[in-house]
Amino acid sequence: MIVLSFIVPGVPVAKGRPRLTTRGGFARAYTPAKTRRYEDLVRCEAIDAMNGREPLQEPVCVTITAYLEMPKRLSSAKRIDACAGIIKPVGRMDVDNIAKSAIDGCNAIVFKDDNLVTDLIVRKRYSETPRLVVTVETEAEYG
Repeated sequence: MIVLSFIVPGVPVAKGRPRLTTRGGFARAYTPAKTRRYEDLVRCEAIDAMNGREPLQEPVCVTITAYLEMPKRLSSAKRIDACAGIIKPVGRMDVDNIAKSAIDGCNAIVFKDDNLVTDLIVRKRYSETPRLVVTVETEAEYG
């Protein structure tokens, strides 16, 4: 059963690599600000979608579709093919890093812990309206 589905408006942001800094002689790793802001946006949309419900405590399947901006160089015909999913984005944004941003934003909001995600489907597509669509299903329905 689909427990919830929500949309994060705007251009999806892949999880950035941790950065290192030294303060007082100690090395410290931190998440880049752009990644933190995007995970906060995912978190806000997830909270709205949960509508006051408690986080799930059972195995789930998460489907993530990242709709990316179309390159400006695409002709009109290719834009139609891109919207139809015939031409797919193969650029710099890796699907695993898209998934990390989305799942980290949902952690402790949609599911108690991200170790409950037992199945993960991630897609990249082009669209005139960039966004991230997250759908969460319980295992009883997809397993």
